[in-house]
Amino acid sequence: MKRAKFHSLTSLLLSLLLSLSLSAGCAPAAGDTAPAPEAAGISPAVETTAEVASAETDSDTAIASEEASSLSSEEALSEEASEEAAPSRDAAPDYSDSESWAYLETDAAGRQADVFFICPSVYGGSDEACNMSLSDTETRESFVGAINMEKGIYDADSRFFAPYYRQIGLNVYEMPETDREPYLQTAYSDVRSAFLYYMENYNDGRPIVLAGFSQGADMCLRLMKELFDDEALSDQLVACYAIGWRVTPEDLQEYPHLKMASGEKDTGVIVSFNSEAEGITDSLLIPEGTTTCAINPLNWKTDGTPADKSLNLGACFTDYSGSVTSEVPMLTGAYIDEARGSLIVPDVSAEDYPAGLSIFTDGVYHLYDYQFFYRNLQQNVQDRIDAYFEA
Repeated sequence: MKRAKFHSLTSLLLSLLLSLSLSAGCAPAAGDTAPAPEAAGISPAVETTAEVASAETDSDTAIASEEASSLSSEEALSEEASEEAAPSRDAAPDYSDSESWAYLETDAAGRQADVFFICPSVYGGSDEACNMSLSDTETRESFVGAINMEKGIYDADSRFFAPYYRQIGLNVYEMPETDREPYLQTAYSDVRSAFLYYMENYNDGRPIVLAGFSQGADMCLRLMKELFDDEALSDQLVACYAIGWRVTPEDLQEYPHLKMASGEKDTGVIVSFNSEAEGITDSLLIPEGTTTCAINPLNWKTDGTPADKSLNLGACFTDYSGSVTSEVPMLTGAYIDEARGSLIVPDVSAEDYPAGLSIFTDGVYHLYDYQFFYRNLQQNVQDRIDAYFEA
């Protein structure tokens, strides 16, 4: 059967794209110096672009882009340091206010575990603000929509928590990497505060699935690095799904409490991968010469063992309501490039699944990391929860 090509986005996604500003500048807070922009492009964290909407294709499918006591002693100091370092004109959110949560599911009836989910990038940024304003109604709506696109993977048997946070704008990724960090620290200070508030007020000792995509995955990994060396908290971790962001051997050496998944049912581990076509040697996520750690979501191997597309339970393309608009069983197989650690996706073409951003070479399938392997990831979340309770 001829492979379908994509030609449209939902009107909601398209209206978001048209509203995004990709200005390289950023006005700093009083007393700060604005970081200099870099010519190297925008974040890999963007989930969709107008370039995708203009691609010539034939299909109706929409593209998805998508501790209390032991930890609290460091909280005030860390937040103070983050606020001093990070330019932001918005006050930090108050997570005792339910309005600071995109999802706050506190009813535990019939729910085995909790999912703490961190939203991917939806904010474009502007000359006036490098971090998303939490009073921006339109962006808050897009924030919920982006969460919905991936929520169905995680929430079948779990309560779902997702904080609003002052995520960085896409324009921040135009800066040199060192200059991005103050803005990323603003985002992370919110995520950290939300997680600590959740732990103290809502968790009540329940197992945790930590999850995020792209910028959200970066935030997950920051939480893992800083907080999960605490033995009690680590014991509560089912898994951290940090998909669409890199984890390197150097990270594991610097943070020895981090453990990568080595199979389909191990717990307390990080599940991570970045999808590419064969022949890609460089990307924003995996620069040339970098090796990353990954697991194959089809056969749950960490080496180059190929997984046939018959193992793919279903690629799902979702919209901002979370509805599956199209499902394709056995769309593609996958194997890990052992030199780069990228997840090679051999049975689709870059023509049919364009990169969607000028800063990506076609064949970088970042936008499809979740979509290509949706049903396998959905099943794996439940498998790891079950394994947690069986241990």
